[in-house]
Amino acid sequence: MVIYSSNELNRVFGALANPTRRAILKTLSLADVTVLDLVSLFDISQPGITKHLNILERAGMIRRKKEGRYRFCRLIPDSLDGASEWADSVRGHWQERLDVLDEYLGDLQDKEEKE
Repeated sequence: MVIYSSNELNRVFGALANPTRRAILKTLSLADVTVLDLVSLFDISQPGITKHLNILERAGMIRRKKEGRYRFCRLIPDSLDGASEWADSVRGHWQERLDVLDEYLGDLQDKEEKE
């Protein structure tokens, strides 16, 4: 069981809230990429890409490594485990509530049909 604090979940969901950052994560899921590659892929200035990368790094979703003149970005694959576990728990709660509602509505319908 992965347990994350509220602050960690807030950072992960905050990072995922932006479509550019989600696209960066999707790109990194295919291969490690340099910052300059991301600049060319997203048509965003280097400082803009760096700001997005800083947010992703603080959320623990990526790691940057300098090799020579280049700075490579790598996805941390299990970085979404806490968010996924949280979503599963919320999904389970709501599924239970919807099952109770479904049962209640079924009972009401049965009553109406008997009348």
